[in-house]
Amino acid sequence: MKSIPPASMEAFDLAAPPAGFVEDPFPWYAAMVEHAPVLPQPDGSYIVSRHSDLDAIYRDTGRYSSDKKVTFGDKFGRDSLLFEHHTTSLVFNDPPLHTRVRKVMVGALNARAIAAMEPGLVGAVDRLLDRLSEKQAAGEPADLIEDFAAQIPIQIIGNLFDMPMAEREPLRDWSLAILGALEPSLTEEQERRGNAAVRDFKAYLKDLVDRRRAAMGDPETDVLTRLILAEGEALCELELLQNCIFILNAGHETTTNLIGNALAVLQQFPDEKAALIAGERDMASAVDEFLRYLSPNQFGNRLTVEAVEIGGIAVPAGTNLHLAIGAANRDPAVFEAPQALKLNRRPNKHLAFAGGAHLCVGFQLARLEGRVTISRFLERFPGYTLLPGARLQGRIRFRGYGALPARLG
Repeated sequence: MKSIPPASMEAFDLAAPPAGFVEDPFPWYAAMVEHAPVLPQPDGSYIVSRHSDLDAIYRDTGRYSSDKKVTFGDKFGRDSLLFEHHTTSLVFNDPPLHTRVRKVMVGALNARAIAAMEPGLVGAVDRLLDRLSEKQAAGEPADLIEDFAAQIPIQIIGNLFDMPMAEREPLRDWSLAILGALEPSLTEEQERRGNAAVRDFKAYLKDLVDRRRAAMGDPETDVLTRLILAEGEALCELELLQNCIFILNAGHETTTNLIGNALAVLQQFPDEKAALIAGERDMASAVDEFLRYLSPNQFGNRLTVEAVEIGGIAVPAGTNLHLAIGAANRDPAVFEAPQALKLNRRPNKHLAFAGGAHLCVGFQLARLEGRVTISRFLERFPGYTLLPGARLQGRIRFRGYGALPARLG
């Protein structure tokens, strides 16, 4: 890994990053952690990159706010649908709204509901693998994102809400457009697509909710029914619809990235790949290492409620903090040989699921999807190799591939 001179940190701007950062941010992350763990930005915000600082911030909901009404009001405009969505969803709120909505979400994503998903997940993965086998038999290359990784969360989250199969196709484009608007720098086209996606997604869910009210499912296993039953008592209709969008978006993007990143990085560490296939590595531990090494979500955010000190730096109240998850997950103070993929790494205190009160509500489902999907792929295609043409999504906040051509072997 190349070394970044400490002096280069002085001019680093996350809103206009240096050439090569989006493709390979890890040398810059290493320099941040070592030389500038609390890095001021031209707009008055700070990038925070050390694991200990992120862990402390996640646990302190009194001094660090997740509420983004001011930030997103400036970014999207308070009358926009993007503002309505992102300031109503679970992740960008503080108590009491966060506490109330999270309680409903945790109840909906209970252990029984997640366990009930595994047979459907196995069936969905095997059907996709059968289609890949057909490509293999025909001598055709496969795209491990389009043909595989991106299809899995669409089906699983569709099952979670009991969506008709014929209605699931737009989910991926809606998700990419809405989450793409969270990038540090936003183009007019990204903003237009994001607002249009919220509009269309919200209209679809309103219709789906109306149909479900007319024919309710089992609240123990049907998440949408569970959320509808909370309406009035815990959720208003707007909160219901926007947090359905949040569940679908969060589960889609991060799971696609987890699977695609794992299959890509295994090619860079052939000894670890061989050990995993031979059963010498535990798949559950491997999934956590994939999450650490190439975190699907590279940045989080907090707003300081009062003047604080972070890493010896005085930070004023009302300051936006960029929490560099991708950097913290390679902090050498916590992870031995952080630039190496070690699939048997224990303990593995990665922050890919954030932490504290905002620990990802779907973390157990994400682990299940990663474990089942990657293990069954490797059982079927242990000799897969990547082909030229791999393309990253090209985003800063979320890290994953838009295309990953492969020969299945």
